[in-house]
Amino acid sequence: MNNENKNKWQIRVATLIIFLLGFVAGALALNVYHVWVSASSETVKQKRYDQIFNQLNLTESQRGEVQQIVGETREQLQNLRKESEPRVQGIRNRAEDKFQRILTPEQWQNFQQIRDKMRESEKAPN
Repeated sequence: MNNENKNKWQIRVATLIIFLLGFVAGALALNVYHVWVSASSETVKQKRYDQIFNQLNLTESQRGEVQQIVGETREQLQNLRKESEPRVQGIRNRAEDKFQRILTPEQWQNFQQIRDKMRESEKAPN
């Protein structure tokens, strides 16, 4: 019996190790995917700007100034989003509190699932 218990524990440990390795591999693959997608997104944006710059026949001086303006504008918009996000989240939370008061528990659960799917699809790269 002792040998049988030892084999059971070895199988359990091996299963746990395989599960953990799969989890780590999945996490790494997801991280690589996100890096790749964000890098390709930036490349696409830069190509669009380059096309516009070429169509406008900008001089190197103009191109530098335009890129500076675009960079400053992007930074200002990112800061604005960071500042307004708490207020936006507060508005969403208050609306959800109101929804929860009028929906049945089953409807509320369905609402949350639908909302989460919509948010995930908004985050997905196009």
